[in-house]
Amino acid sequence: MSVSEKIREILAEQALLSPSDIAVDASLEDIGIDSMGVVEVIFAIEETFSIEVPFNANDPQASAFDVSSVGAITAAVNQLIAEQKATG
Repeated sequence: MSVSEKIREILAEQALLSPSDIAVDASLEDIGIDSMGVVEVIFAIEETFSIEVPFNANDPQASAFDVSSVGAITAAVNQLIAEQKATG
């Protein structure tokens, strides 16, 4: 399963949707994920991919991790995975 597919699966579980209902350009708000849901998504991403996500739940806009859309999350996770492999 690709990173993108796994991200959509995580988001779908949180939003109580089917992964096929999660569009790459959708925002988390578009699919019904609130701020508490975002925190749950971050935890699931960290656990699934064994990475540490630089996300500040108190100030999401100031975080280095972009949660503006499904595609942005996927790109950020891919970057974190690549960085981990490079330093690992």
